[in-house]
Amino acid sequence: MPTISMFFGIIIRMYYAPKEHNPPHIHCYYQDFRSTFNIQTGEIINGHMPAKQIKLIQAWIEIHKEELMADWLLCQNGEKPFQIEPLK
Repeated sequence: MPTISMFFGIIIRMYYAPKEHNPPHIHCYYQDFRSTFNIQTGEIINGHMPAKQIKLIQAWIEIHKEELMADWLLCQNGEKPFQIEPLK
């Protein structure tokens, strides 16, 4: 599972296996916390994350939603996703 972005100690990853389960999502890691976020809504699908990091991840998702969906489509075809600019 490649890392597509890192910012403020948060690591964002996306599986690139054909037929990865819907909804389109990313896997986020921060210290000992792990969570999965829906790309389309920005909501946590599962896992836990501190409130501050949730807000940062949701802001990043909103800014890069089109790129994330393009990466999701690549992943659905078994192709490696592109890196996405970190939150600054």
